[in-house]
Amino acid sequence: MTKLSVNINKVATIRNARGGNVPDVCRVALDCEKFGAEGITVHPRPDERHIRYQDVWDLRPQLKTEFNIEGNPNAEFIKLVKAVKPHQVTLVPDAHDAITSNAGWDTVKHFDFLKEVVADFQGVGIRVSIFVDTNLLNMEYAAKTGTDRVELYTEPYATMYPENKEKAIAPFVEAAKLARKLGLGLNAGHDLSLENLKYFHTLIPWVDEVSIGHALISDALYFGLENTIKQYKDQLR
Repeated sequence: MTKLSVNINKVATIRNARGGNVPDVCRVALDCEKFGAEGITVHPRPDERHIRYQDVWDLRPQLKTEFNIEGNPNAEFIKLVKAVKPHQVTLVPDAHDAITSNAGWDTVKHFDFLKEVVADFQGVGIRVSIFVDTNLLNMEYAAKTGTDRVELYTEPYATMYPENKEKAIAPFVEAAKLARKLGLGLNAGHDLSLENLKYFHTLIPWVDEVSIGHALISDALYFGLENTIKQYKDQLR
């Protein structure tokens, strides 16, 4: 069964735009769980423009499902994650000023660093996932780091999907098959939506988890959070 992890960064963005604590990030996360989400994802960036480090601390004791923290593994991030001990950490190579994650790791170039970070997190009992594109060499070197999983960066799929869904999915199927052959768990995320999720899951049904935030929170403005989560889970059946 593929799990749905809801990324709640956008909820924090709305809160931070006005100040105060509306909407309440922890309340929304707990409601996502109540409505059927099997996980919660956050991406605390150094400038704390959406999820704040304190949010991470506040969420950890309250969540009943899997907690996934994603981010660039700089010293401050590593310290936070090792202290909080989520179920999973997703390593993302985004720049300090990036609006959103927009590329997977060059695992060949950063192999030694990633291998060290993976071992560091695993040493305190945290499952590790590395954010990658569909480059097969990157997939192979990701496996060599000892990581538990990889997360496929799916924006290229989502962008091409309306034009040619068969062409869009092809490299992802190939990469997913290689991940399975290498013994890696498989996650996916970035721009997955009600429009394209069903097809992705139909062609790659062994994906362990999808992490979805922007589209899901946007859809919730129209459909309501409970109904939206149900619709996304229906795409994964």
